[in-house]
Amino acid sequence: MHLESVTIHPETFPVKDQYPFQLAIFDRTRRLAFTRPVTFFVGENGAGKSTLLKAIARRCGVNIWQETERRRFKYNPYEEEFHRYVSINWVDDHVQGSFFGSEFFTYFTQILDEWASADPGQLEYFGGRSLTTLSHGQSLMAYFRSRYRIKGLYFLDEPETALSPRTQLELLRFLEQMSADGHAQFIIASHSPLLLACAGAMIYSFDETPIKEVPYEETTHYRIYRRFLEDRHKCLEEVTERE
Repeated sequence: MHLESVTIHPETFPVKDQYPFQLAIFDRTRRLAFTRPVTFFVGENGAGKSTLLKAIARRCGVNIWQETERRRFKYNPYEEEFHRYVSINWVDDHVQGSFFGSEFFTYFTQILDEWASADPGQLEYFGGRSLTTLSHGQSLMAYFRSRYRIKGLYFLDEPETALSPRTQLELLRFLEQMSADGHAQFIIASHSPLLLACAGAMIYSFDETPIKEVPYEETTHYRIYRRFLEDRHKCLEEVTERE
C-alpha cells in the first residue's frame, strides 16, 4: 500500500453552485481510506467519481495527459481545480505513479512513436512494436502489462472502454496478480461488473451520500447486469417505466 487516505475539505470550496462543488457527496464525505491494493469508484455518469479520481492523482503529483484543444462550448474552470480542496496521506513515502484515461491514450501512443523515431529502444518497453500498429484492445493491454509491473500508484479512469469482455477478464487477472505482488496500488473508476469482481478489492459507491464502501453484489452495476441476464425483457420494461 502506498496511499493511505484522501480527505475532502468542503469548508474551503470556492463556490457551492458549480460542478463539482455542488454535489452533496463531496459536501458530506470527509475521508476515504484505502486499505487494499485495488479500490474501485463506481456510480452513475456525473456522480463525480472521475473528478475525484483526477483530483487525487493531481494531489499525488501524477501528470494527466490532456487534449491539445477543448471541444466544450462552455468551460467549467472549477472542475480542474478540485485537487486544491482535497488532502492526502501516504503510508510511508511518496511513490511515482501514472494516470490512465482512454480519451488520452491515443495522444500517448502518437507521442510514443515520436520518441521512438529518435530512440527505437523506447518501444522495447512495450513489447518491441508501435502501439499504433495494434488493435486498440491489444495496445491497451501491452501498455498495462509493461507500465504496471513497476512499483507505483496507478489511477485508471474507465479502462474497460474499447475492451471486449474477454480482454476485460485478462485485465482483471492482471490486476489481481499485480496487487498480490504488493508493489502496485490501483484506484479505478469503472462501470464494468467484470473488473469490479477483482478479488479483495474495495468498492466505493458514489450513488450513496456520503460515499460509502459496498460489497460487489450490492453495486448497481452488478444488480442491473444480473437482472438483465436473468430476464432482459422485464429489465428493459423497468427502464422504460422509469423514463
